[in-house]
Amino acid sequence: MSDQLRFIYLIRPIMHLIPEVAKPSHNIKKQQKFIWTAIILFIFLICSQIPLYGIYKSEGSDPLHWMRVILASNRGTLMELGISPLVTSSMIMQVLAGTKIIEVDQSLKEDRKFYEAATKCKKFKCCFYQIILTLNINYY
Repeated sequence: MSDQLRFIYLIRPIMHLIPEVAKPSHNIKKQQKFIWTAIILFIFLICSQIPLYGIYKSEGSDPLHWMRVILASNRGTLMELGISPLVTSSMIMQVLAGTKIIEVDQSLKEDRKFYEAATKCKKFKCCFYQIILTLNINYY
């Protein structure tokens, strides 16, 4: 199985460019996890209030208001896209793997590594495409 060329291995040439977080060398206390979660939540809330440069909020209604609640986004701010690129790309990769369009053996460490790298790459692509789509439909 490992000697076959599979679709998931096409990510190999750019894997070194994709950021990765190393696993901790020791167990992390719940209090420290809570503190870091609170810090990240605070940063997210601050970014939700910082307006994008050159974007003026219109007085009209927001057609995506209810989607923004679900996807944790805020119109005209740094969090314009919210978590939608993360959710969308993860769902696409899970559907592709679940329907066997791309073959991934989760029991193999190498396959898991390539699958995670491909998912991260897909997240960057989803961000890019959603930005282009938002700009091209004259949303602002």
